[in-house]
Amino acid sequence: MPGKPPTTIAEYIRNAPAGARPHLNRLYAILRNVAPNAQEAIKWGTPFFVEPRFLFAFSAHQGHVSFAPSEALEVFREELKGHQTTRYTLKVPFDEPLPEDLIRRMAEYRLRTVTEREGGGFW
Repeated sequence: MPGKPPTTIAEYIRNAPAGARPHLNRLYAILRNVAPNAQEAIKWGTPFFVEPRFLFAFSAHQGHVSFAPSEALEVFREELKGHQTTRYTLKVPFDEPLPEDLIRRMAEYRLRTVTEREGGGFW
């Protein structure tokens, strides 16, 4: 994304490629609904939700968006068959629908695991 780096998630979405914006807006809405008290942050140029640790991140790329729910990706690996994934992210091409229910459940799982853990930590 050219120009000045975004400092807010809204700015990140506005500056994203046009093809990514619908998915980014839906991802943002889902994640905000799951974690309404989480802080929003841009870290390493990527939108994050933090409460008190990093909960999840999402981002726009050439032709797809990514959702990074940490260990929830592995927990839901069986349900993710048929979707593009990497070790850490779910990748959704701009021309495919977001698996909204699955994203919501992964985000809820991640929020639950973070709030149940004691102590600090990065992820």
